[in-house]
Amino acid sequence: MDGYRLSAARRELLRSLAAEIAAAAGEGPSLVAVDGVDGAGKTVFADQLAAELEAGLAGTGRTVVRASADDFHHPRAVRYRRGRQSPDGFWLDSYDYPRMRAELLDPLRAGRGRFRTAAHDLNSDLPVDEPARPVLAGTVLVLDGIFLHRDELLGYWTYSVFLDVPFAVSATRMAARDGTPADPDDPALARYVGGQLRYLAACRPRQRATAVIDHADLDAPRRIAR
Repeated sequence: MDGYRLSAARRELLRSLAAEIAAAAGEGPSLVAVDGVDGAGKTVFADQLAAELEAGLAGTGRTVVRASADDFHHPRAVRYRRGRQSPDGFWLDSYDYPRMRAELLDPLRAGRGRFRTAAHDLNSDLPVDEPARPVLAGTVLVLDGIFLHRDELLGYWTYSVFLDVPFAVSATRMAARDGTPADPDDPALARYVGGQLRYLAACRPRQRATAVIDHADLDAPRRIAR
């Protein structure tokens, strides 16, 4: 899935979203969320959306910043405190939201101060010593991650996208990427699928998102009318 081609339909959709985001932001700061279940294709979608935004904002002096919620995970001791197979643990304990807000979202939303795009390395389970950068006027943040329409983050987004992908499709993508089981009902995926089902039920991201995208076909994504 990584590096999939930019088809004509995909490029047209991204350009349309980028134009809407620029209009919604005006000249002020803009925080954009790209949400979806594991394997929905969030990272590449957010990369491509950020590239379209950069092209559209060229010459304006505005900056596009890319970041991922995966760089604000809790340490393993916190993530697995309810048990390594716990769906509640995945849904409730994966991410350090206070730190994400304090170090990334709050400064960029305010348009002043300094910010960091990473605080924790998931592979090493160690803190990331990233130098803080000054917030520039009119910065546009594009942040990808799961659970981004949860209550404590909802008020941050100038614009948000939810990539709608069935678990049968996303699990197959993750199997190709990570070597995990392709069947979403496999017990090995119970923590992750169960945690995301809790999120979908509690937060209804399809209703909360500015734009919902059917992302099952990577070459022909389409906006879902609501």
